[in-house]
Amino acid sequence: MTDRPATPILDRVTLPSDMKALSDRDLHQLANELRAETISAVSVTGGHLGAGLGVVELTVALHAVFDAPRDRIIWDVGHQCYPHKILTGRRDRIRTLRMKDGLSGFTKRSESPYDPFGAAHSSTSISAALGFAVARDLGAGGGDAIAVIGDGSMSAGMAFEAMNNAGHLKKRLIVVLNDNEMSIAPPVGALSSYLSRLYAEEPFQELKAAARGAVSLLPEPFQTGARRAREMLKSMTVGGTLFEELGFSYLGPIDGHDLDQLLPVLRTVKARATGPVLIHVITKKGKGYAPAEAARDRGHATAKFDVLTGVQTKAVSNAPSYTRVFAQSLIRQAEADERIVAVTAAMPDGTGLDLFAGRFAKRCFDVGIAEQHAVTFSAGMAAGGLKPFCAIYSTFLQRGYDQVVHDVAIQRLPVRFAIDRAGLVGADGATHAGAFDVAFLANLPGFVVMAAADEAELVHMVATAAVHDDGPIAFRFPRGDGVGVEMPVRGVPLEIGRGRVIREGARAAILSFGARLAEVLTAAEALAARGIAPTVADARFAKPLDRDLILRLARNHEALITIEEGAIGGFGSHVAQLLAEEGIFDRGLKYRSMVLPDVFIDQASPEAMYAVAGMNAAQIEAKVLAALGVAVVGLRA
Repeated sequence: MTDRPATPILDRVTLPSDMKALSDRDLHQLANELRAETISAVSVTGGHLGAGLGVVELTVALHAVFDAPRDRIIWDVGHQCYPHKILTGRRDRIRTLRMKDGLSGFTKRSESPYDPFGAAHSSTSISAALGFAVARDLGAGGGDAIAVIGDGSMSAGMAFEAMNNAGHLKKRLIVVLNDNEMSIAPPVGALSSYLSRLYAEEPFQELKAAARGAVSLLPEPFQTGARRAREMLKSMTVGGTLFEELGFSYLGPIDGHDLDQLLPVLRTVKARATGPVLIHVITKKGKGYAPAEAARDRGHATAKFDVLTGVQTKAVSNAPSYTRVFAQSLIRQAEADERIVAVTAAMPDGTGLDLFAGRFAKRCFDVGIAEQHAVTFSAGMAAGGLKPFCAIYSTFLQRGYDQVVHDVAIQRLPVRFAIDRAGLVGADGATHAGAFDVAFLANLPGFVVMAAADEAELVHMVATAAVHDDGPIAFRFPRGDGVGVEMPVRGVPLEIGRGRVIREGARAAILSFGARLAEVLTAAEALAARGIAPTVADARFAKPLDRDLILRLARNHEALITIEEGAIGGFGSHVAQLLAEEGIFDRGLKYRSMVLPDVFIDQASPEAMYAVAGMNAAQIEAKVLAALGVAVVGLRA
């Protein structure tokens, strides 16, 4: 008789409460199974792999020791939350990650009570956890508040603002610093060097090994002497810690992949903590999956892949990506102008500035996850006579908006903002949509705001920004590949505030701002087949507007439709203001503005998201027909 294989422990864990009956040995096996399940799931969906693999043991330990959802575990950014989702009742849907109507790729309050605070941008967890701790202590209920924050996220000022406040309030609060020496890109800055020294000093390692978890378990008369010895040794080896100066009890560094270290430390903190505690955990991004460990980004973001080989399945396009076009265009401009410099906030690969740095290492600056600093740093360089290109995703530029206003716009400094990921971005969903930059930039006096209709236009806009010295200028472009237009050898600076007519027509005019132009042209072909051949124009500029073009289109057509990949308050609103001031509406013009709807659109493919937004070719066609009062029948879905 042969023994039947044991039921996988993961199959017995539907919710974290199921882990309470497991032995420590079982938890080790659970971690192994959880890692395998995470790899399997992401191979099907694509997504953020490396960060989750790095916190498998930490996730198991936190849920084994604490009592979620009463205890609030807050994952900073959320890149690492897939193992957490598997353990919190969502394993049956884990292969819907980042898909339409599926699980979000980040933590999301509306998705589960085990996600107490949503996040997809960095450095918010400590502030949120402190808020939960204060609410608890003022009688609102709940248990412990635990923030899990990466070393990359600790470079943002907001994290230190929160720690400073927490140290002052002295509330019971647990911060787990997940130190993997890497966020999306390798970390930069003095803080990274400081953390490295904390665990590189051999005497401190020896002290940690000897005293790990022991002090709090000693009889009280011995605890005081042991603490004094520990503090004396620690100050001798690393000069104390920044975290203790901020009012936190500091524990670590400890091995974040060793449950035999994690479990007793967390259990001791849960039993004995009275004020703010920081647990410094060392992990390895991509841990346990060789292809991720070997990758330059440690498997940060992957397409679907083969589990055995790690080979990713990626769509093939004949057109270059917008990001690559921007980077190559900027390199060409920098070859001719040594005053051009580039700035990124921890996204050299994502913004294409890794290519720029490969050519001009001394003129490229990665400031870490610190968008506020990136903007004002760029402003300082502009004031000093350089030509800074500040390359930041639209969604992350929101984090530096006060600096855009106060440090750049008011002083009319010629900072060039390269705004990547404009519009809807697909699987990352609402948190990463570039929906608001046109509205929040075009209302600033003296700001020039452009949007590229295609990759060739982007080349020209980089050239325009390079020679524009009269105040700040921004150009936006979408995620993904271009549309396959013929590329110019070199960019030609555009006349500021001048659009272009793509095709002349009658009755209706469609004025596009940004990368919906290809869909507009498809809609125009369908309309022509119905006997309505609209004029199609590319605005190029939301600020300043091409008044002559807009007024000509308005006066010579029954209907004018604007379209943009942005929220209400942007390009279309500025056009409406112009038309109202010029009295055009009094003459019976039928004006319609196609903008992103007043909702946050959940993750899906970009095409599906634009369908929800009502901005694909068939919907543009329908908008024109409705404006002209033509019956809308027989349209494509």
